[in-house]
Amino acid sequence: MELVKVTIDGRQIEVAKTTTVLEAIQKAGIKIPTLCYHPELRPEGACRVCMVEVEGARSLVASCVYPVSQGMVVRTNTAAVREARRMVVELLLANHPKDCFTCARNLNCELQTIAADLGLRGIRFEGKRKSIPIDANNPSLVREQEKCILCGRCIRACSERQGVHVYSFVKRGFNTNVAPAFEVGLDKAPCTFCGQCATVCPTAAIVEKDDTREVWQAISDSTKHVVVQTAPAVRVALGEALGMGPGSVVTGKMVAALRNLGFNRVFDTDFTADLTIMEEGYEFISRLNNGGKLPMITSCSPGWVNFVEIMYPELLGHLSTAKSPQQMFGALVKTYYAEKSGIKPQDIVSVAIMPCTAKKAEAAREEMDSTGCGPDVDFVLTTRELARMIKEAGIDFSSLTAEQFDAPLGISTGAGVIFGATGGVMEAALRTVVEVVTGKELDCLEFHAVRGLNGVKEAEIPVGDLKVKLAVTHTLSNARKLLDKINSGDADYHFIEIMACPGGCIGGGGQPYASCGDIRQKRLNSIYECDQCSSLRKSHENPAVKELYDTWLGKPLGEKSYQILHTHYHPQQRG
Repeated sequence: MELVKVTIDGRQIEVAKTTTVLEAIQKAGIKIPTLCYHPELRPEGACRVCMVEVEGARSLVASCVYPVSQGMVVRTNTAAVREARRMVVELLLANHPKDCFTCARNLNCELQTIAADLGLRGIRFEGKRKSIPIDANNPSLVREQEKCILCGRCIRACSERQGVHVYSFVKRGFNTNVAPAFEVGLDKAPCTFCGQCATVCPTAAIVEKDDTREVWQAISDSTKHVVVQTAPAVRVALGEALGMGPGSVVTGKMVAALRNLGFNRVFDTDFTADLTIMEEGYEFISRLNNGGKLPMITSCSPGWVNFVEIMYPELLGHLSTAKSPQQMFGALVKTYYAEKSGIKPQDIVSVAIMPCTAKKAEAAREEMDSTGCGPDVDFVLTTRELARMIKEAGIDFSSLTAEQFDAPLGISTGAGVIFGATGGVMEAALRTVVEVVTGKELDCLEFHAVRGLNGVKEAEIPVGDLKVKLAVTHTLSNARKLLDKINSGDADYHFIEIMACPGGCIGGGGQPYASCGDIRQKRLNSIYECDQCSSLRKSHENPAVKELYDTWLGKPLGEKSYQILHTHYHPQQRG
């Protein structure tokens, strides 16, 4: 690797010749403002907030796209640089809505933060407001383009990270905005509702649909019995949104906070993650033994399910028919739990706390109604929404004493918690499938070949006399690679796990905003820490799951379990 010497604010450093000026500045430990730049997306140089002086250049340069060269001298903090940055931000603010106090990103907005850091206390320019209708006709996301600063991050995240290509710039000049083709709403575009656009948006131009008002109303209704389930990835991210370090494990505090908010029962989605393994694992064994369609592909991630329904409907037969843990839980709450508790299903309000915006759309699917009384999951809140409710209630989260989930739907294993990480569903399934097929206990429960943040991971695992070939991937752009291999006949896998978001659920579209690689790694580490600390680590050893089958469901893939816990997917005609 060829190195060059660069002087930044009087300090000389060595960097690779392929480095940008911004990367060199960051390596030197200097912070400068950026808006269109994102460390995981292609640099674009659109906003010009990161301008610096380069000795010999005719004008200030956008450091995120300007390459270094041998002997370059860079100055990041001259009067001209500071004035140029202030000018750029003032011009953005001149055309921006002035509703910061009521904005969804208030105190968590990159534009607001940069304006404060630059010392802006007034705007010298009188701008003109765009008039673009709010796009909210879908269950998951709200797009308010008057707040868009045209940074292009959402376009790049959707195309580069997800390979879906929903967004592009439309129109010209002042009227330029970001929209799907023909400027239709997301409900009519080929959007998977994964929410990765929202995670990279620096303002509130794209946010999750807020359902907190409806949940508060349900909690306040004395005629309703309100239960809540919490997904595995929430417990390693909620703390971030409440001022704790990335990857903080806050399971017990989260349970205590939910009880303080007024939920009647606090349950764990990990319980139905274990149940999913039983149904999905036995389904895989059945396909192996009976000539079923292979490779079987997981169906836990609703963004991924939307993607295959829209983009690859010819491959729907490969998906497991097992519902996601969220929807299995919702179905059980409105059937099993209602029956055992003597509460009418229509009097139960089922709430899910998820790291995912697509889970809102999943809960709204017509087929997710096990009783005929309405949705199995009435409301889905993201990790961000739960954090807002905790703040609104004035709960001092850090001082809470840890509490336990309610039984029996709060009893789970380490296999259930690793669902929150890419490769986790596969590893949890292997722990059960190998032992069921061989009748022998595993010597080691860790399947490291399917762990980690690599784009596509492959492994061959002996299951009895058969070498089972596996693939694990995350992000929809990587999913496309595997699906194209299946269509071309080049895929000889038996089982594939696909998650829509980077890192799996830990990087979901509803997680706290600072969701880049190092933070996802910390969350990932914490997920496996939770598994290691679990007294039970295999789904088929969950005593509450065993009792559920013995007393109510019968057996995995049995008539009753298939009716309640399985579904079928269908092509979506959008876009």
